[in-house]
Amino acid sequence: MPRPKRKAVPPITSSDVDSSIRTEPKKRTTTKQFERIDNLFGLYANTSMGLIDPDGIEALCKDVNVDHTDVRMLILAWKLKAEKQGYFTKDEWRKGLKCLGADTHPKLKKAINGLKKEVIVPECFEDFYSYAFQYCLTEDKQRSIDIETICELLTVVLGSEFPSQVNLLTEYLKVQNDYRALTRDHWRSFYRFFKEVSFTELQKYDSSQAWPVIIDNFVEWLKEQEKKI
Repeated sequence: MPRPKRKAVPPITSSDVDSSIRTEPKKRTTTKQFERIDNLFGLYANTSMGLIDPDGIEALCKDVNVDHTDVRMLILAWKLKAEKQGYFTKDEWRKGLKCLGADTHPKLKKAINGLKKEVIVPECFEDFYSYAFQYCLTEDKQRSIDIETICELLTVVLGSEFPSQVNLLTEYLKVQNDYRALTRDHWRSFYRFFKEVSFTELQKYDSSQAWPVIIDNFVEWLKEQEKKI
């Protein structure tokens, strides 16, 4: 049986192409989006440095009505993957704001105001919590953070979730004389301790569960405080 003759295929026109697979408009949209993001960067950047510096961050905070000590500004740094405390590079700003979908001033303000939602998921919060310590390492080869800064960081990062625990821990850290600075392991242990140990049942605290010495000392201090009441 002879094969049927194939009909000539008509040329493809632009109207025949599914708009969902056209790439050119998407590229134009992305380009325009980055242009708007770059314009926002220009509002706050130190032109001589090519960076948003502490003064620029302060101006940003004023524009979006958020205090510079608010946890949302630390979450913003985490979302931007900022490597240096108090500074945002143009690349960090571009990638971070694109991820947040914030390419205009109103969108940026809305995104910053809603940043706490970004750390609701436990895995996200743990990543943010670890980043918070890293962000405060301001010197090359720095491995620990002074007690005063740790207390401020605890208040900002954990103060809303564990207010009484944070108040007690910071009080203890300020009066103890064993440590002048704390490491990443200490920092991680604080969050784990708050999650796993009830302050109303300290008698059940098991010091053999690989807690760092500073936690053992803190528990002993808490027990002493209870005796004074």
